[in-house]
Formats: sequence, C-alpha cells, structure tokens
Amino acid sequence: MTGERVGGAVTWGLPGAWVVHDLEEPATVPGRLRRNVPGLRKRFPSGAGGGVAAGRDHGRGRVATAVGVMGAVVGTAAAAGRLTGGRSGFCQSVLTGFGLHGVMHLAQAAAVRGYPPAR
Repeated sequence: MTGERVGGAVTWGLPGAWVVHDLEEPATVPGRLRRNVPGLRKRFPSGAGGGVAAGRDHGRGRVATAVGVMGAVVGTAAAAGRLTGGRSGFCQSVLTGFGLHGVMHLAQAAAVRGYPPAR
C-alpha cells in the first residue's frame, strides 16, 4: 500500500462486501450439504472430504455461528483500517484473505461448472 490514507468508504466497504457474500450461506449451505454429502462420501470414503464427508453436523445454526464469528473478525479489521487510514496490517491481511477466498470460489465454480458444490 502506498503512503496515502484511504477514507471510511473504502475501509467500511470490506464488511459491506463480506455481508453481500455471506448472506446466502446460512440459508443455502445446510440444504446443499444434505444433497451433496452422499456423493462426497462415495468420492472420499476415508473422510478425505473433511467434516462434510465425515458427516459432521453443518446445520443452519452452526453455519450462522461461523458467519457471525467471521463477521466479527471482518468488522474489527474494518474498524482497524478506518482508524489507521487503511494502514492497519490486520485490515490489509483480512482484505487479502477475503480476496483470495473469492478467487477460490471462482476456481471452484469453474471446476464444477456451476455453483459449488454442484456435483
């Protein structure tokens, strides 16, 4: 980042983008997992698919809790960014992580040719 400071609209844009990204997760993840876990178990019989294939509970409450915890992290990073004009290392790290997370979503969608997990 250059020596320039950024305004509040920029730093508060991070949680704004995150909210848009995560609004659908508590509503869609449990159903998608119910539909896709049998196929994941066949594809990864040893549980290599992580908690999903191992059959862990990823119900709406658990997903909402995860979204809330991440919301707190993103909000704190945005506040740190606002206080430092965008110079906070924490804010910059969270912003970078969010960007990489978005790239991962795009790669997954390309790999399955749809909304992951589509198959």
